[in-house]
Amino acid sequence: MLPTKRSLRPAERYEYPEYLRERIASMPKAPGVYLFYGDSDSMPLYIGKSVDIRARLLAHLRTPEEARLLRQTRRIEHVRTAGEIGALLLESRLIKELQPLYNKRLRRQRWLYSIRLANGRPEVVEAVPPDREQALYGLFRSRRVAGERLLEMADRHRLCLGLLGLERYEPGRACFRTQIGRCAGACAGRESHEAHAARLLAALTEWQLFCWPYPGPVALHERGEGLRDYHVVDRWHFLGTYASLKAARKAPAGPLPRFDADSYRILLRPILQGGAGIVPLL
Repeated sequence: MLPTKRSLRPAERYEYPEYLRERIASMPKAPGVYLFYGDSDSMPLYIGKSVDIRARLLAHLRTPEEARLLRQTRRIEHVRTAGEIGALLLESRLIKELQPLYNKRLRRQRWLYSIRLANGRPEVVEAVPPDREQALYGLFRSRRVAGERLLEMADRHRLCLGLLGLERYEPGRACFRTQIGRCAGACAGRESHEAHAARLLAALTEWQLFCWPYPGPVALHERGEGLRDYHVVDRWHFLGTYASLKAARKAPAGPLPRFDADSYRILLRPILQGGAGIVPLL
């Protein structure tokens, strides 16, 4: 039995405005970023990205849960990019700059935290771009979350919280967790401290952040239909996109921005695996 009009939710009853369909029909089938605007000309309702802008916008029209967003939309704008990397980087930057209403997950530039080893013990510190002098492990949204993940790792690998500096340690005396099988007994001499330290390092290595592999800034070169983008990156910091290599080489120098985990995650694969042409700028 088909649902009656009365039984349908508002999102299912909503008929999308024809002016949105007409606007979407004129959008390119190409990579880029799109912006939904309501009554405000300066603050978008939503920012998205796709390798095919038109197809992604049509998908919005077929999603009943997004009826509220579309009901508020007065116009849709777009910005072409040469490829997916540029679309991802531009989306991330615009969301942080323009603070759109519906992009709750990415719109705040949060302080992030990592774990490092100090005198063989893990400690939680503010996340910064990793270097070869000090390895960093994991990206966490708060000190509390980092601590929770560290405890979970200790349980999983039967590490001693006393040796980790997370609870009181009495040399030679088995901790409570040893009695319940959550500690392998390094605290009581059942394994050497060296073996415990090696297991800790092996466990943390799963979270290790990658060091910047170049001596200076580089440009990631993306080619698209009639477009060329050069994304300038230095020590995992995204510094901007330029239309030519000459302009990229003249990118403004100065203090690097705060470490951004979103940019790090976007750039990790193309930088390390060569997903785009890499041009050293030194």
